[in-house]
Amino acid sequence: MRYAAIDIGSNAVRLLIADIIQNNEVVSFKKNTLVRVPLRLGDDAFIEQSISQPKADDLVKTMSAFRNLMDVYKVEAYMACATSAMREAENGGSLVAQIRASGIDLQIIDGAKEAEIIYNSHIEQQLGGKKVYLYIDVGGGSTELSLFADTRLVASASFNIGTIRILDNQDDEETWNEMKDWVKTHTGMFKNVYGVGTGGNINKLSRLANDKEDKPISYTKLKSIYEYLNSFSLKDRINVLGLNNDRADVIIPACEIFLTLMKYGRLRQIIVPRVGLVDGIIQTLIDQHQDENRS
Repeated sequence: MRYAAIDIGSNAVRLLIADIIQNNEVVSFKKNTLVRVPLRLGDDAFIEQSISQPKADDLVKTMSAFRNLMDVYKVEAYMACATSAMREAENGGSLVAQIRASGIDLQIIDGAKEAEIIYNSHIEQQLGGKKVYLYIDVGGGSTELSLFADTRLVASASFNIGTIRILDNQDDEETWNEMKDWVKTHTGMFKNVYGVGTGGNINKLSRLANDKEDKPISYTKLKSIYEYLNSFSLKDRINVLGLNNDRADVIIPACEIFLTLMKYGRLRQIIVPRVGLVDGIIQTLIDQHQDENRS
C-alpha cells in the first residue's frame, strides 16, 4: 500500500510517495520517491500578492505530473496542501480550482494547521517524550513554532517570517519582535528546552555541521556555519560550496531565523530529525486510515 503527500511551499513544491508498512498493530512508512520542483511561488505572492501566469502554468503542469506519478505508483490515498504563498496570493482560490481540474484535490492550509501536520510526525516520542521541545519549521513564507512538554502541546504560533519573504524585503520589524516575545514568554517557564528543526534549510545545515552522523547542532556551531556561508558570495556558494541554486540564497536568512530563535528561546542545541510537512501528511493519512478501521 502506498500513500502520497504534496506540499506546495513558497520556495519549492514537493511530492513524497511512501510505502506503508504494517507490523502487527504498528503502522509506519518508508520513503519511496521524493520529487522537488523549485517554483519559487513566494517571489510573486509576497511582492505582487498574486501568482503570475507563467508560474501558475508551471504549477498546474507540475500538479498534472504529480497526478500521473501517483497513478503509476498506484497510490491509494494522498493529501495535497498549499502554505504561505498560496495563502497570500489573491488568485490562490482560482489556482486551486485549476489544480482540482487536473485531478489533484488541493487545500490551502493556515499556519496553525501547517504546524499541527508537521508535529504529527511524533518526533518528540522518538527523542524522549518527558522533555520540553520547541518545534521550529522555517519555510519560504512563514515560521511555525510549537512548544511541547511531556508530549503535550503547550502553545503554537505561526509568524510571517520566512526565507523568501526576507530575501524580498517583505518581512517587518514588528513581526520579528512578536516572534521574539512569543519565544521568550513560552520557553521562559521551563529550565531546559530542546529545539527541533524541520525544513529543507536546517536539513542542509545539519549535513554541513555533521560529516558522518546526525548530531544536535549547538548555537555556537550554527553561528560558525552561518559566518562561513556568509563569507562567500551567492555565486561562490553555488560554484565553490556546491549548493543548489535555489538553496544557496535562502540558507542565509534561514540561519538568521534559527539563530534568533535559539538565542531568545535559550536553546543550547537543535535536533534535526530531517522531516517536514510531507512526512507529517503521510502520518496524518495513516492516523485517519486507522481511525476509520476502528469505527
